Amino acid sequence: MPPSPKPAILHSAALIGVEASLVSVETTMRGSGGTPRVTGSVDAVVREAYHRVLHAFQACELPAPRGVPLIHFGPADVRKDGSGFDLPMALSMAIAGGLVTGRPRLAAFAEVALDGTLHPCPGIVSVALCCRRSGIDTLLCAPSDAELAAAVPDLRCLAARTLREAVHALDQPNECESVRPRSARTALRHRRALRGGLTLSALRGLETPKRALCAAIAGRHDLLFVGPPGCGKSAMLRAAEDLLTEPDESESLDILRIHSARDGGSQELGVSTKGRPVRAPHCSSSAASVLGGGPQVRPGEVTLAHRGLLILDELPEFRREVLEGLRQPLEERQVTVSRARRTVTFPADFQLLAAMNPCPCGQLGSTSMFCRCTPSARTRYRARLSGPLLDRFDLRVAVEAVPPEELGTAQENAPDPIEDRILPAVRAQRERNQNGAPNGRLEGEALMAVLGDPAEIDRTMRRAVAAFGLSARGRLRVLRVARTLADLELRSEVSESDLLDAARLRTALED
Repeated sequence: MPPSPKPAILHSAALIGVEASLVSVETTMRGSGGTPRVTGSVDAVVREAYHRVLHAFQACELPAPRGVPLIHFGPADVRKDGSGFDLPMALSMAIAGGLVTGRPRLAAFAEVALDGTLHPCPGIVSVALCCRRSGIDTLLCAPSDAELAAAVPDLRCLAARTLREAVHALDQPNECESVRPRSARTALRHRRALRGGLTLSALRGLETPKRALCAAIAGRHDLLFVGPPGCGKSAMLRAAEDLLTEPDESESLDILRIHSARDGGSQELGVSTKGRPVRAPHCSSSAASVLGGGPQVRPGEVTLAHRGLLILDELPEFRREVLEGLRQPLEERQVTVSRARRTVTFPADFQLLAAMNPCPCGQLGSTSMFCRCTPSARTRYRARLSGPLLDRFDLRVAVEAVPPEELGTAQENAPDPIEDRILPAVRAQRERNQNGAPNGRLEGEALMAVLGDPAEIDRTMRRAVAAFGLSARGRLRVLRVARTLADLELRSEVSESDLLDAARLRTALED
């Protein structure tokens, strides 16, 4: 069969951050003379793909496409990088070279090895979502990627193990069996990181910090623990994973999209046993690793913690640019990374749980140890955290060490542990709040509508502002926490005690 005179067009997608943009792969075959050309703002990996693909045709005992190809990736002004373009390049060459008679409208995304085996590539869920938005109803990829992409509704996913199978699927798509669709929650469940952690009930004492932690998890409030070494701050942060509620279908697809863009479909995704991401970077982490960036502008820890927890233990030990860089995502729930070639906005709707000592030696305020820090050393230590950053914490809770005599006593089971009230509180928020938002994300009229009597709320908040010196942002956060405290007690309206308790839970680090 002679080579096709018209360009063979197949679709794929270019990954930009955690989003994908539709790419058309056009191939024409010229005569036997000349040099193969690959155009369209491609990197070295895409240019080298031609030689890998040509060898894969031979390894799979497929006839090599006749002619010298000119392969264009459009639109030309969008940067294309990565090995996911191997498969669409190979299939467009097969169409242009006369190996495939039809011209099906589908997208392909996979790496092609020298032996013709297809391998998964990062970003398959983003690619699948891009295909659905663009009206392409079929995606051809490697088997493990097809399992992930099947979580995207209204999209047919074809899995091929080799280039030969992919060519057959392209020629006879109706004869190929598609991967059975499944929910994003199911796909996420098969890729959870199984780990055993502490439970809140295993910790002795610490009733006020425990209550604050349960309120933080129930309402998705940002929390800072302040206390001496060994008082239980880190233990409570580790126990927070056990308190999480499972994400719904929309949240699961969002988590799956981000982690597949970073880790790829062949690896275990970095999510907890509850299905939400829990990230705990070390205090030596760079700004690019936490906030996002690097040569390829990859998502950082704040994006990988989207819809989950970001745990920062020893908060003042993090670099200054990391701490100050957290201010934008804590307020806007997204982070924008600007580079000379591109500007990428990543989602960053995470919940921040952090811990710190009250001074360099950690014993300030301790009843059993004497603080040896000078006033200037304490001032320098506190200055590592700016006022605007501290003001963005909904809860700032002082943690005192449990007396030694209480550590050896038997733990009495409370008839109604507060951690058991988290799920009912979350359900109440989803049913009551606008768009099912958690209390920690409510603002303006949406927040005031769920508090109760406006006159009583205003009267109590005037007292709280005068007593605790709350800023405008602090006032908003007190109202949010008060609503969550009322939800934990299954009350429909916020009481005066809820408002005052919420204000008291912001008093740590205030002299």
